[in-house]
Amino acid sequence: MELAWYALLGLFFAGYLVLAGYDYGVGLLLAGGADASRRRAALNAVGPFFLGNEVWLVAAAGILFGAFPLLEGELLAGSYPAVAAALVGVILVTAGVQLRSRPGSGRARTAWDRVIVVGSLLAALGWGVVLAGLLQGVPLRPDGHVAGVTHLFTPFAAATGLALVTLVVAHGATFLALRSPAVEGDRLRPLARRLLLAATVAVGTAAVVGAFSDRVRAAAQRPAVGVLLVVLLVVALLAARAALRRQRPGVAFAATATALALPVLLVGATLWPYVLVSTVEPSASLTVTDAAASGPTLRLLGWLTVPLLPALLGFQAMCVWIFRGRTDGRAPVYW
Repeated sequence: MELAWYALLGLFFAGYLVLAGYDYGVGLLLAGGADASRRRAALNAVGPFFLGNEVWLVAAAGILFGAFPLLEGELLAGSYPAVAAALVGVILVTAGVQLRSRPGSGRARTAWDRVIVVGSLLAALGWGVVLAGLLQGVPLRPDGHVAGVTHLFTPFAAATGLALVTLVVAHGATFLALRSPAVEGDRLRPLARRLLLAATVAVGTAAVVGAFSDRVRAAAQRPAVGVLLVVLLVVALLAARAALRRQRPGVAFAATATALALPVLLVGATLWPYVLVSTVEPSASLTVTDAAASGPTLRLLGWLTVPLLPALLGFQAMCVWIFRGRTDGRAPVYW
């Protein structure tokens, strides 16, 4: 039962990174100096999916609070700066996207675009640091509480945060190459390929920093699995570049989506059977079973999830099906 809920938590958070990842990637691309019409077109490309994508974060948070209360308490306490930055970023992006078209002046809209850029950066960087903090272990004391937040300010956390930022930017560019009109998509493909190369370098750098980190090596329970998943992530990015070169943006987008889902799997599989590995007292490390709620609680949550999970997945599939294909200028203006 605990394993099923842990897998479901990973599924929803990975789904959030994949779906909201291209939202944040498109948001960061607004900093590229495109004219007003292109910025509007980029936001219209994500318009039908924007609010639905964030539901995955709400679902992941609900599972974390209900099914893993011990993990929720210590994860939020021990990663407070990164989690707070990520959530502030989510709020800024949501507010910026929905308010940017309210004012009539171009200067005000440009200001809201900057809010979206900052929010996207905070969200991507924050979640990257959270994942890095888990992978390198936390100062979990014998009393069950995490001591301080200084473990987040390490070279590995910084490298991983920047790697996730480059991943979402490349994912967003690939998404626009797939969704934008054909002429605009052709213009964006070279940019997406350059960003994918930058993401590959950033991921490789984070992997090297992690390999030389004593904290990461000590926390990894299955290092071979972690190395294999890093290799798969790099392969996915290279496959996306190759697909764009062959003018197959759909395949490229599937590859970047895989690349954004893999960090969550990497953390879960590398640390298994632990969810929090203590760097100060190994016996204090928290396993998945210890972090989970009681059996009756998990069964009650299961009955609540049975109708909600198909509804969420069905809604997402419906949105993808209805709004598949490229925008052509005749689609509604969302933002």
